[in-house]
Amino acid sequence: MSTTRSPDWVDLAAIRAAAKLLDGVARRTPLANSRALSDTVGGPVQLKCENLQRTGSFKIRGAYVRMHALTPEERAAGVVAASAGNHAQGVALAARLLGMAATVFMPVRAALPKVAATQAYGADVELVGAALEETLAAAREFAGRTGAHFIHPFDHPAVVAGQGTVGLEICEQEPQVRTVLVPTGGGGLAAGVAAAMAELAPKARVVAVQAAEMAAWPESMSTGRPVRTPARPTIADGIAVAEPGVAPFDVLSRLVGEVLTVSEDSMSRALLHCLERAKLVVEPAGAAGVAALLDNPDRFEPPVVCVLSGGNVDPLLMLHVIQHGMAAAGRYLSARVRLADRPGALAELLALVGELGCNVLDVEHTRISGALALGEVDVALSAETRGPRHRIEVLDALRASGHRVELV
Repeated sequence: MSTTRSPDWVDLAAIRAAAKLLDGVARRTPLANSRALSDTVGGPVQLKCENLQRTGSFKIRGAYVRMHALTPEERAAGVVAASAGNHAQGVALAARLLGMAATVFMPVRAALPKVAATQAYGADVELVGAALEETLAAAREFAGRTGAHFIHPFDHPAVVAGQGTVGLEICEQEPQVRTVLVPTGGGGLAAGVAAAMAELAPKARVVAVQAAEMAAWPESMSTGRPVRTPARPTIADGIAVAEPGVAPFDVLSRLVGEVLTVSEDSMSRALLHCLERAKLVVEPAGAAGVAALLDNPDRFEPPVVCVLSGGNVDPLLMLHVIQHGMAAAGRYLSARVRLADRPGALAELLALVGELGCNVLDVEHTRISGALALGEVDVALSAETRGPRHRIEVLDALRASGHRVELV
């Protein structure tokens, strides 16, 4: 691999300059110690709380640095951006702080709280496209038609430098850090953190973490160039990017040797863990690093820092993800139980479930099914359990009592 650095390269000097620009603009977010994760890993684990950043994510850092560099003529023409939500809010706030007009294109299914927040910061919002790639195309067309300056969410050295201030703060807050887990979509945050760590903590390992449903980085790293992956649904909309950026790839391909992917189940469990154990609201994408840690607790040398990249989550999605996370953690039982169609049978089943310590959430009783024999009924049962072991105990007890049980 060539050691020649491209014009897109970002070094510590650029990151320090970005930090000066951001003084008084972006918050210096805290590192929160996680005793639960520390016990899991067998060493210190801390959470870098960018979910507590202004606009609810790290994006204000890169957006402000990029927009601050615009000429007076470019500022007068205004800016345009495309985003599922976090970059949108960062651009909207940066534009307000710098006195610029901003138009933001967002996917038609963007979370309503993110749309409302972007508008509240003063940006005009246009909902276009089912996937972010379509939204990006619409924003670029708008820029060409109006002269507004396009602010890319990750593919620019100034954006990478701004995001790199997260790594700068981590090194100052935890000088002994050995592993940093970074949620990764286009790569701006991971590249910036890696650039800072390379000079300030060269013994530390930066691990980029992607949602498995939208994972362009593993193949891109193996082929040596950004590779596009098909767009697929994922709860991690904040890192659902089909192709890495050129500028972030230039940095990450040299400084980061490992990219991990995490499942929807893993991110659901991680979000639930952050909510219950750390008392922090984190969006699924923002919990990707914690998901990787929970999946592979013996893989990472402590002290470990997990970057919680954002906390902007739709309450309806939060409800769904919490339920999904409880099921993935073995704390939610959904089963179909076959009963004899006689008076009292359902009451006996529910009494047994109660005696076993379950909290019944929902029951659906049906006699109409081609799979049922005469004199049988199906009961769809949803209940909370105390964990994986308790869930197994409940299933064993139901079967031992003579019930036919099928997990849903």
